[in-house]
Amino acid sequence: MGDKANAHSGAAGRATAADRPSSIRNVVLVGHSGAGKTTLVEALALAARAVNRAGRVEDGATVSDYDEIEHRQGRSVQLSLVPVEWGGIKINLLDTPGYADFVGELRAGLRAADAALFVVSASDGVDGATRMVWEECAAVGMPRAIVFTHLEAARSDFDAMTRICAQAFGGDDPDAVLPLYIPLYGTKGADGHAPVNGLVGLLSQRVFDYSSGERKETPPGEDQLPRIEEARNRLIEGIIAESEDETLMDRYLDGEEIDYRTLVDDLERAVARGTFHPVLAAAPAPEGAREGLGTIELLELITGGFPTPLEGAAPEVTTPQGGSRPPITCDPQGPLVAEVVKTASDPYVGRVSLVRVFSGTLRPDETVHVSGHGLTDRGHEDHDVDERIGALSSPFGKQQRALSHCIAGDIACVAKLGRAETGDTLSARDNPLLMEPWRMPDPLLPLAIEAHSKPDEDKLSQGLSRLVAEDPTMRLEQNQDTRQLVLWCLGEAHRDVALERLRSRYGVQVDAVPHRVSLRETFGARSTGRGRHVKQSGGHGQYAICEIAVDPLPPGTGIEFVDQVVGGSVPRQFIPSVEKGVRAQAGRGVAAGYPLVDVRITLLDGKAHSVDSSDAAFQTAGALAMREAAADARIHLLEPVVEVLVLVPDHYVGPVMSDLSGRRGRVVGTEQAGHGRTLVRAEVPEIEIGRYAVDLRSVSHGTGRFSRSYARHEPMPPQLAGKIREQAEKGA
Repeated sequence: MGDKANAHSGAAGRATAADRPSSIRNVVLVGHSGAGKTTLVEALALAARAVNRAGRVEDGATVSDYDEIEHRQGRSVQLSLVPVEWGGIKINLLDTPGYADFVGELRAGLRAADAALFVVSASDGVDGATRMVWEECAAVGMPRAIVFTHLEAARSDFDAMTRICAQAFGGDDPDAVLPLYIPLYGTKGADGHAPVNGLVGLLSQRVFDYSSGERKETPPGEDQLPRIEEARNRLIEGIIAESEDETLMDRYLDGEEIDYRTLVDDLERAVARGTFHPVLAAAPAPEGAREGLGTIELLELITGGFPTPLEGAAPEVTTPQGGSRPPITCDPQGPLVAEVVKTASDPYVGRVSLVRVFSGTLRPDETVHVSGHGLTDRGHEDHDVDERIGALSSPFGKQQRALSHCIAGDIACVAKLGRAETGDTLSARDNPLLMEPWRMPDPLLPLAIEAHSKPDEDKLSQGLSRLVAEDPTMRLEQNQDTRQLVLWCLGEAHRDVALERLRSRYGVQVDAVPHRVSLRETFGARSTGRGRHVKQSGGHGQYAICEIAVDPLPPGTGIEFVDQVVGGSVPRQFIPSVEKGVRAQAGRGVAAGYPLVDVRITLLDGKAHSVDSSDAAFQTAGALAMREAAADARIHLLEPVVEVLVLVPDHYVGPVMSDLSGRRGRVVGTEQAGHGRTLVRAEVPEIEIGRYAVDLRSVSHGTGRFSRSYARHEPMPPQLAGKIREQAEKGA
């Protein structure tokens, strides 16, 4: 662990293929946007000698050079892997986006990792979204540690931030969140802020001075001892409280000096179990230096305190048909079970899949079975095919370093998996398996798009299919009612990245158009209509006359057709023709171009000609009768109403309910949903919640979640219906 005496004096440079699971650590970095996760990854790579002093790999690129969109937007938008080595241990650092729109990338990182490093800005604090991720990790027992960044900011306060994190993350046990090190401050500047020049190890009681740009170990000064002793005693008590040795606390309270080795071992076990969460601090190395503040301590915490892949429980597996199978273990000699946690497109090598191997060993050029993945509603087809994988590699920025194999517990890139998508399982061809999928957030922000030009239209289908293959948090919909192509996203930033990728990566330019909801029409009262289709222009003519009555029916009834013709005024063979004509007109709408529903159409009377009547003529007459009946009737526009379930912290219930009411919503109930959370149930017109995925985030400060499901269609307020009719008339 980072506070061990005689810590590692060197590093092993770049990462290669691991030879055993016990020498692997998979760590995901979590935190809000701007907390400094990517900067921290680069600092760790520099300290581990994976990059040169300028923070660059051999070709001049940095370890974060992966996506052009990230550089243009100045923020991470996707999961990236940076493998480094420290003390003979391969560390797979999984850098995740901090912005809420890319939570799908975060969840993929959590799936691939065995421990989480929560990166918290010492000047900005802990946001609600980070707290929610912490709770998710706690629910599955994932080991977690906290690292403070931005200690150089004038408003940063290490002690205050430690207390905030203990309250936010400690739950009922704030002593489960304690620092392993406390900062060593330099001389205050003109702004009154003292820079952090080093760290004081509380267990070893040693000072690690970084003021020269390299880590130097010294004993503490006499003036530092009182502060060290107070923090050290609290840390020891926190460690002992988590110890499996029940006699340790009594011995400590009796005044016995607990052996340093015992404390470190208990600390490592508590961290690996996920019951104790150490706090550390880190900063990038100064210009020209190699070791940033706290980087060595972090690397030692990861290698000494975080669990190996052998210690975690693998996801459940079944056969692709749903049959039960024994649990898998992290055994390189076991059956092959791997999962695609991310899919990307490279302009030179094509599709590249980031794969976590949970069992067995993956090798280049072998044929594997691809199974998955139950997201057909989002435009992702289920797979049950064999594929030959291409080269294996380990990513480092834009570089791909070739690997000879990838064992259980490790992560690698696989080239040329043409069918596999994010979430799919790779297994042996003769022993196909399917892993339990991880939970994907539901995309709830609609983006209606149209091809910009004819050449774009020709490429649109392929571009969209490749886009959704990369990102399972997107959903592609071809709405049959509105005849719109809709890409459902998680938020505005997610939407913008999707459009940019279509343009820059797949060469497809699209235009965003207003999203339309699926309205309906119905009759407000009984109405009658007469359809007369009589044409004679020489030769065979057209003759059909029918009279109908249209009556409203209860919601959800649909369309009924009733024949009440007497005396054969409409020959029996033409009754189906009239029905076909009125139903066709109902599908096209009678007022604003939306389908007609919940009416009974009764054929009352009509006339026919022995020569000129035909199926086509009576279809046309039926349609004309429908239009005439509508012309003299009160037509209601029906709008879809959705049931909305909003989960928010208790103190945001009032603002959320007020916001829903402002959207013409009806709150139908609330209920407690766990500690400090409330579930709000409401019914809201769909037309009012097109941007709710964005607006709820603002109302709840990023802590709210919601789901929606269709409830029914209801009459739209007359003033809104009038506006839509006017727009329909202008469009016509």
